Amino acid sequence: MVPLHYYLVLGAILFAIGVFGALTRRNAIAILMSIELMLNAVNVDFIALARYLPKSALQGQAFAVFVITVAAAEAAVGLAIVLGLYRNFRTVNVDEINLMKW
Repeated sequence: MVPLHYYLVLGAILFAIGVFGALTRRNAIAILMSIELMLNAVNVDFIALARYLPKSALQGQAFAVFVITVAAAEAAVGLAIVLGLYRNFRTVNVDEINLMKW
């Protein structure tokens, strides 16, 4: 049986990679993929904690399903925004989009 801290370290590494990707990428689709990676890292931790902690019947799995639902909604809305920005600006580079500037 794999110890709990292995899963927690795996989740922390995946989350750190996601944060690094979200902060350093200029492509909007790559930023969305980094956010998805962070959400999946949290799911790994939820499932691992639900497996190893006593008296947590289905709480970790319930939270993971909720996070998956939120991630699906985020992906749909995010891709719709990216497509709308591409139609207007002909780029998905977030540095070149100056929609909120005066």
